[in-house]
Amino acid sequence: MKMEEVEVATPPLLVPISGKEQKCVVGNVFSCSLSAGDKKLICVTSGNSCLGSSIVKELLSHGYLVRVTIQHQVDFEEMKDLVELNLLESVVVTKMGDLQSLCDAFRGCHAVFHTSSFVDPHGISGYSEQMVFVETQVAKTVVEACAKAGYVKRCIFTSSLIASIWRNQNTDGIIDESCWSSEEFCTQNKLWLALGKTKAEKVAWLKAKELKVNLVTVCPALLMPPTFPNALPYLKGGQKMFQQGCLAIADVKKVGKAHVKVYEGMDYGACGRYFCFDQVVRRVEEAVELENGLNMPGFLSAGSHQDEEIPIRITNSKLAALLDNASQRFSCT
Repeated sequence: MKMEEVEVATPPLLVPISGKEQKCVVGNVFSCSLSAGDKKLICVTSGNSCLGSSIVKELLSHGYLVRVTIQHQVDFEEMKDLVELNLLESVVVTKMGDLQSLCDAFRGCHAVFHTSSFVDPHGISGYSEQMVFVETQVAKTVVEACAKAGYVKRCIFTSSLIASIWRNQNTDGIIDESCWSSEEFCTQNKLWLALGKTKAEKVAWLKAKELKVNLVTVCPALLMPPTFPNALPYLKGGQKMFQQGCLAIADVKKVGKAHVKVYEGMDYGACGRYFCFDQVVRRVEEAVELENGLNMPGFLSAGSHQDEEIPIRITNSKLAALLDNASQRFSCT
């Protein structure tokens, strides 16, 4: 499956991606033929998403060469508003479920940041049971492509905090990266996004171990600022999340930075899963503020007492330690 061509105003550079020269959107003189020793080339899937573009900007600020995949040629117009295209190595149209298309996109890259199996920027379709299957299959194919592309050394996989917080029964103790959401519970309660993220991340880990792909996963909370109706799939069951001390939010720019720090931390032993959030919503007024931002009065706070402060039941201490170590290394240079 060949990648589609996308035309730009500036003369594109012809770069070898699938054995033959194909035209990509290129904004500078670098191509995937550069060795990792010159500048590491990184591929970010679904770079036209809010999180994807945040990761792209952070990688560019760190001096990496960045290749972005989009899923449709029309998505290129969105990229113009999100990122300075002349700073990118290339933008390629890739079929996320097609192994060869992904292999072509990943070829020559040192690492792949897989942020999303599909982008629904306007929330038209929501997140259905069918999307669980799509997300799981794409996750499997992405890891397979990382292994098959040969040069890819690392895969940084975006999962979600809700892949860990939904369990069959209330249990005491803090929820950390060792915890997983119950697929049975998610299915029974039609928590399709949680089910999709859980199944996708699990299959990514299975394929990574099988194919010896160096994988880490980042599990962010609800990305801020939230948009309606994109927040709805995440917040299904939100009232229970709030009451159980598991409703967390995360600034999308900070989540982008965390992805890059985790990637760089792999040089120093970073591995496994990382919960990523800024704040746990603990008080009714905080829940009401979030509701107001989404124009969803009472969606989270109904039935809660005004003066109640809910104990926190999730921890991001693993990521906090990684960021602290990264800061100490930087201060010593």
